[in-house]
Amino acid sequence: MRVQHGSRYPLQAGLRSLLAGAVAAAAVLASPGALAQEFKLAMSSPPTSMDPHFYNLFPNLNVSDHIFETLVTMDEDSHVMPGLAQSWTMINNLTWEFKLRPGVKFHDGSDLTTEDIAWSMERPSTIIGSPGKFDVYTKAIINKKIIDATTIRFTTKEPYPLLLADLTSIYIVQKKATQGLTSDDFASGKGMVGTGPYKFVRFARDDRLELERNDAYWGKKPSWSKVTLRFIPNGATRIAALLAGDVQAIENVPTPDLARIRSEPTVSMYSKVSHRMIYLYPDTNREKSPFVTDRDGKPMKKNPMTDVRVRQALSMAINREAIKERVMEGLSEPTGNLVSSKLLGYNPALKTVKFDPEGAKKLLAEAGYPNGFGLTLHTPNNRYVNDEKIAQTIAQMWARIGVATKVEGMPMSVYSARGSKREFSIGLLGWGAQTGEASSPLRALAACDNPGKGMGVVNWLKYCNPKMDDMLFKALNTVEDAPRLKLLQDAAAIVVNDGGVIPLHHQVTTWATKKGIVYAPRTDERTHAYAFRAQ
Repeated sequence: MRVQHGSRYPLQAGLRSLLAGAVAAAAVLASPGALAQEFKLAMSSPPTSMDPHFYNLFPNLNVSDHIFETLVTMDEDSHVMPGLAQSWTMINNLTWEFKLRPGVKFHDGSDLTTEDIAWSMERPSTIIGSPGKFDVYTKAIINKKIIDATTIRFTTKEPYPLLLADLTSIYIVQKKATQGLTSDDFASGKGMVGTGPYKFVRFARDDRLELERNDAYWGKKPSWSKVTLRFIPNGATRIAALLAGDVQAIENVPTPDLARIRSEPTVSMYSKVSHRMIYLYPDTNREKSPFVTDRDGKPMKKNPMTDVRVRQALSMAINREAIKERVMEGLSEPTGNLVSSKLLGYNPALKTVKFDPEGAKKLLAEAGYPNGFGLTLHTPNNRYVNDEKIAQTIAQMWARIGVATKVEGMPMSVYSARGSKREFSIGLLGWGAQTGEASSPLRALAACDNPGKGMGVVNWLKYCNPKMDDMLFKALNTVEDAPRLKLLQDAAAIVVNDGGVIPLHHQVTTWATKKGIVYAPRTDERTHAYAFRAQ
C-alpha cells in the first residue's frame, strides 16, 4: 500500500497536512458573546449563479464556500488540507481511497454519505450552458467505487498527481436535494443543502445573500450567528459602507483610497500577494476577427494577431511597471510567468517583458503593419482590481505604437457570457492557479479546445499549440517533482513566447475591517465571513 507523501510545493502536501486537519476538525467554540453576533461583509462582485457546479467563476466560489464543502480543501497559504475527507490513501498508482469524517450532517440533519460524494463528482458534467464547467476537475476520474457509507475509491486512467488539488474545487451537494434541479432553481434556495458552516436563508440577486450559522457544523464554529454578504461592486460605496458601520468588513480596497484607509484610526487593513495572474488573451487563429479594423475603422481581411510578431509587439508596448505604480498604487507584481514564484511550474527564464515601444513598432513593420491597425480591447469593469483602468492604460500605450485601441468594459456576468461565445478580438481576464501549479492556467487558458478531456475551458479564443499540449499531458501524468517541473516550465515558455497568453501581473489582494475585527489574508483571494473574528 502506498500513501500520498508531502512535497515542497504547497498543493502536493497530502499527508503532511493530515495532523493539522485533524486539529481543525475539533469543534472549538468561540465565546458565547462572539457566537451571538451578526456580521455584514461587503463583497466586490456578485455571483452569477448559486448553483455550486454551474460556473467556475471566482465570485461564485466565494459564496459557495460558506454553504458547501469539498473533500479536500486549502488553508490561507494554499496548502492542501483534509476537508470532508479526513484521510486518503493511494492503493496503487491509479486508485485513491477516501475516508469521510464520521458524523458529518447536511443542513437538513441527514448524514453525508459516499452516495452524495459520487453524485457530486458526476453532476458537473451534466450542467448545460456553463461558460466555465467544473468537470475539468473530474475528467481524470474514470471509475467511482463506493466501499461503504464512509469510504469511496476513485480510479484514474493514468497516474494523476493533481487529483487532490482538483478535488478542492468540487463542492459536495446532497443527492436527494439536487437531482432534477436546473441551475436557476438554486437562487430560490432549492438544492442549497450543504455541510458548511452557514445555511442558506435568502438570496437577492446583485444585492445580498443572507445566511445563518449551522450550529451542527462538524468543524470550528464561526463567531457570527447571522451573516449578510452585501454585493457592492463600486469601490467608493464599499468604503463608505465600512466607514459608516453599515458593514464590518470589505474586500478589495480601492487603490485611490489606500492611503486614507491605512491612516484611518477606526479601520484595520490586510493584504497578500495573490496567485491570480491578470493577462490578455488575443485572437490568434481566426483569419477575420470581429473587433480588428484598419486605422480608418474598416474591417480588415486578415487578422494581424495571427502573426506572433504582432502579439509580441503588443506585449512589448505595455509598461507593466507604470501600471503598477500609477494604476495599481503598488498593489501588483509585474510578471512574465503564468504562476507566481512559489508555485510549481514557475519558469525563472520568463522575465517580465521589457517596455520597448520602438522595438514594438519595428515588429509591427516586419509583420506588414507599419501604420498599425485598429483594435477593441474588452474587459470586465467590476471583477479585478482596477480592471477597466488597466485596459484604458494599455489602450493609451498601444496607441503610441500605432494600434488605435478602444476599450469596452462591462460587468463580469455580461463579459463572461459574451467572451465564451468568441465575441471579442482581445480581452483582459484573470486566473488563479487553483491547483497550485502551472498546469492550472495551461490546461484552462491555453490548451487546445478539448471538452472531452477538460482542456481549454476558458480558452475562449481557441489558442492552440499541439507541442505545448503534448508537454502538458506528460506533466499531468508525471508524479515525480523534478521532471514534472521541467515539463511545466517548458510548456509555459511555449505559451508565453508564442503570445497565446500575455501575462501582465499578479495582483495584491486587500481587505479592510472595523477596528477590533481580524482576518487572515489568503493567497487564493477568497473572502470567508467565518474567517473574520473579533479580537
